[in-house]
Amino acid sequence: MPQVPQTFDALAVRTWCGLALEALGRAREEIDAINVYPVADGDTGTNLYLTLESATAAVEAVFAGHEVGGREAGGGDEADGGRPTLADAVRAMAHGALIGARGNSGTILAQLLRGMAQVLAADSETAHTDGPGLRLALRQAADSARQAVAHPVEGTVLTVASAAAEAANGAEGDCGAVARAAYEGARAALAATPGQLAVLERAGVVDAGGRGLVAVLAALVETFTGEAPRMRLGSPEVHARVAAVVTDVDIVGAGIGGVHPDVCEDGAPEEGGPAFEVIYLLEAEDAAVDRLRGRLDLLGNSLVVVGGDGLWNVHVHVDDAGAAVEAGVEAGRPYRIRITHFGLGDVHTGGPGRPPRERAQRAVVAVVPGEGLAGLYAEAGATTVLARPGEPPASGELVEAVRRAHAREVVLLPNDAELRHTAAAAAEQARADGVRVALIPTRSAVQGIAALAVHEPERRFDEDVVAMTSAAGATRYAEVVVAERQSWTMAGICQAGDVLGLIDGDVAVIGSDITTTAESVLDRMLSAGGEMVTLVLGDEAPDAIAAHLESRVRESYLAVDTVVYRGGRQGALLLIGVE
Repeated sequence: MPQVPQTFDALAVRTWCGLALEALGRAREEIDAINVYPVADGDTGTNLYLTLESATAAVEAVFAGHEVGGREAGGGDEADGGRPTLADAVRAMAHGALIGARGNSGTILAQLLRGMAQVLAADSETAHTDGPGLRLALRQAADSARQAVAHPVEGTVLTVASAAAEAANGAEGDCGAVARAAYEGARAALAATPGQLAVLERAGVVDAGGRGLVAVLAALVETFTGEAPRMRLGSPEVHARVAAVVTDVDIVGAGIGGVHPDVCEDGAPEEGGPAFEVIYLLEAEDAAVDRLRGRLDLLGNSLVVVGGDGLWNVHVHVDDAGAAVEAGVEAGRPYRIRITHFGLGDVHTGGPGRPPRERAQRAVVAVVPGEGLAGLYAEAGATTVLARPGEPPASGELVEAVRRAHAREVVLLPNDAELRHTAAAAAEQARADGVRVALIPTRSAVQGIAALAVHEPERRFDEDVVAMTSAAGATRYAEVVVAERQSWTMAGICQAGDVLGLIDGDVAVIGSDITTTAESVLDRMLSAGGEMVTLVLGDEAPDAIAAHLESRVRESYLAVDTVVYRGGRQGALLLIGVE
């Protein structure tokens, strides 16, 4: 048996993360299957796994960096750079979890890890690396997670975390003894969750987030003792009911599409819950985040805001996804925005008399360049992937979005010619997972808007794809941007700071004024005819440009309609579509 750490050092952090990731990987499908609160979207296990995967990768990166530094210095021990300090490791773990947190459960897990890191990495005369230090870390974790949730509910992962901290507080001995006490306390609290939340009792399951935390604490026990505790969920009745859920459910991964009854704080179902889950990272000051919490609390529920030191992870369920993103923009700089539409249909709860969960028949997954467009697409029913300037999404992000859409058939809109190969790779991976995917080669978000406008999930898949492809192909696209450097273009030589008008991807107009250049681009596009003009304004577009262009179209082109959207920080000053 390999030697186990006697104190909480960097190696212990690394070992714990690895074991916890393996444990969540084994339990992922079980946890997904019993996920009924706060939304029965069957993705808690997956979200916990992805969150801890990000934390583990961050810890491994710190070790790799120190190993390289140690070799270059000609040494190998911690003193000369061969191994990171405990503070390095736990801060990396917390940061990795924060930036990779997924869903309600993953966001809370990230705050639990951050709370532990605040104690273990603290600068003080007394090192918190022994049993008493672990007790303090578990207490801080539970308290900080509870503070991060706008309306804490008992019978959830928060209850399980508090029980673990209470049990650890009464334990004497080394880290192994404290970890085992925390695990046993969490396990007992988990078994009691059906008696605290009516929705769990009706479904015959324990809390999914709490189940995940018990797995993470079991890995902590194994880290310090070398032995994995046997997972027991409590009474034989609870264990049997959970096993029945896992057996009866068709496990297909994260992101079920379904309108799910939300749940009140007493655990009773509330029909007509919010339609969207909105998650984003946010760079903002503490005071701005306090105001953001208040605003988001009025917009929706399941609000969790975690983080600190200028970087936050925001999670909320709302009906108005655009308003939730706009609130983030007012507070600071939101990015890595993910908006999931819960869709239509019933949900899985796994209890007697409840229907099994169903995948949606069809969904649309779209890459969008700005927060405003992300909200627009989401409100139209699409699952979105945000592509910020200079940060194109990888194929894995598109695959994850397809899985979140949780449909048998998916229409993929890359909305960027540069993403053609990335989207094709994602489509192939999704097909290997058993999803029927059609890739429509949209080259601009305005082409995606045109395709989404004619999308009809009720008709045959092939017919829908043909109609969407035709609408996108019939839409010419343009953008107005500012040149970053001198360059040769099809319209001549441009200088840094010039305003460029690109039509169908090629520079067609070089000017000095944004509005004048945009008008020239629009005239060129409408000279070939058109019925509908779509304008998508970036944050830095002049305030009066939309009214000016609308007036130009109305006065110069008969029977041509204009629609205007706010795209947010989309890179381009203006996107133009002509159908």
